[in-house]
Amino acid sequence: MINFEEMGFTPGILKAIQELGFEQPMPVQEKVIPLMLGDAGDIIALAQTGTGKTAAFGLPLVQATDTELNSTQALILCPTRELCMQITGDLTDYAKFTGKLKILAVYGGASIDNQIRGLKKGVHIIVATPGRLIDLIGRGAARLSAVTTVVLDEADEMLNMGFLDSINEILEEVPEGRRTLLFSATMSKEIASIARKYMTDPVEITIGTKNSSADNVSHAYYLVHAKDKYKVLKRIADFEPDIYGIVFCRTRKETQEIASKLINDGYNADALHGDLSQVQRDAVMQKFRMRNLQLLVATDVAARGLDVDDLTHVINFSLPDDTEVYTHRSGRTGRAGKTGISISLVHLRERHSLQQIERLVKKQFKAIPIPTGTEICGKQLFNWVNKLENVVAEHQEIEKFLPEIKEKLAGLDREELLRRVVTLEFDRFLDDYRHGEDLISPVSEKEASFGRSGKRESREEYPGNYTRLFINLGKTDGFFPEQLIELVNSNTKGRKVPIGKIDLLKTFSFFEVDPGYADDLIAALNNATFDNRRVAVEVAQEKTDRPRNEFPQSRPAKWADRRPEKRSTGRTESKGRDFKRESKFGKKDKKKYNR
Repeated sequence: MINFEEMGFTPGILKAIQELGFEQPMPVQEKVIPLMLGDAGDIIALAQTGTGKTAAFGLPLVQATDTELNSTQALILCPTRELCMQITGDLTDYAKFTGKLKILAVYGGASIDNQIRGLKKGVHIIVATPGRLIDLIGRGAARLSAVTTVVLDEADEMLNMGFLDSINEILEEVPEGRRTLLFSATMSKEIASIARKYMTDPVEITIGTKNSSADNVSHAYYLVHAKDKYKVLKRIADFEPDIYGIVFCRTRKETQEIASKLINDGYNADALHGDLSQVQRDAVMQKFRMRNLQLLVATDVAARGLDVDDLTHVINFSLPDDTEVYTHRSGRTGRAGKTGISISLVHLRERHSLQQIERLVKKQFKAIPIPTGTEICGKQLFNWVNKLENVVAEHQEIEKFLPEIKEKLAGLDREELLRRVVTLEFDRFLDDYRHGEDLISPVSEKEASFGRSGKRESREEYPGNYTRLFINLGKTDGFFPEQLIELVNSNTKGRKVPIGKIDLLKTFSFFEVDPGYADDLIAALNNATFDNRRVAVEVAQEKTDRPRNEFPQSRPAKWADRRPEKRSTGRTESKGRDFKRESKFGKKDKKKYNR
């Protein structure tokens, strides 16, 4: 592996590299820097965000710029204000010991008059967002006639933001003989079009697999009900006490709503979206970089150019409309050689979109179970215990209060004291997750009946010695796992009934219970109501002699006896009618009933 000393940098740049703590070149640097310092022409570099691209073009650019010429020799275009400022700061660090190199960042949201004054004094390198640079060119302030190198950084991001026309207009202002470098995470048709139009026989460098995500990012998803997404998001945050991540939403409204909910529920979170002023945006970003925020809820546009190296998680609250956007989202974590995880909250109708993303990034996503309340409380408890164990108790101010505290707590033994301290610390978690076993991943009705293998599941295939019960409530009744748990708990006089697998269908459901509780539970629930409807529960029948078109397998014939008023045959209803006899009227009347 080649090192920085062997690449041919001047002593001043090597000193800056050493001061910045760079040890060995990253893969993109190892491939791009020798080409830029040599005689190579145009370069296309495909690499994920956070792989060291700025140093790859910035170090040789600083070395190649002639500070004796008072003209703009290099132009760097990037999509956002944040990235523009970051690149300018990095180049300034690289040039710390190389003389009077003048670098200017021009971007929207800042005083254009100050930028015009800076350009009039003369700059060697301009780092710009396309929109503001077009404005400065139009005013005659930015002159690009002496530019010899153009860098398009995060080119795919700029195209996604609608800067194609601006890029074309800017490149028309630059001399034809310049060197063009294009850095992008993905190679789209639009990127290829720019390369064909403005680049000459470019050398293409790919770090990793083209259009794929970073190797040190793992990809997982929770299959959830759409209505449970926020609950699952909270569980992720609670299950990962040290989480530091970005939650991506599709719209500004959704972003603000989710951020507001998190803040109201006591999480260190805030929103980043296009409705914020630049001052508000800068304040949020400062808090996030300082880790005063654990979760930043953002839209894709607002998060572009965001440079934070230590993110542990990227959470896709909503899958992106454009599957390539997923690559950019997941690339926010797992940077600078660190590992990260990209988690998606996916409901049943989004699984096709998830499969498209899997094909794009060329990786299989792992389905993971939603953390239970017990798991979350345990994780939080032991995280707190570790902090308690490692805390440094050297504050002299506390000493004077200890005698009074000891006297106050003298009546409590060690176990009782621990119990009270833990209860006080975890009161919110205990309240939130006392009945926290109710969020399970949904399955389609086909999967509920046949399983993922495609075969109808039998009683013997269910784990444990559970009894499978039928209940005459389903999704159309607003009946979901949490409602089932609540119904069971409220009708069993405080007894904890072990519940196994739950299969929800449209108008009825199945669930498993420990056999020792089955008879008592059936008796209790058959005297209960749900949403003003009488509940019917009985042991599910696995085999039946009925014709196949009369009732689904495992569906008790008398299920409708418990369903008054709501399902009418058009005839006068009575609670005691005999549905078995009614079903003999024929298929037409049964359809009316099941309507």
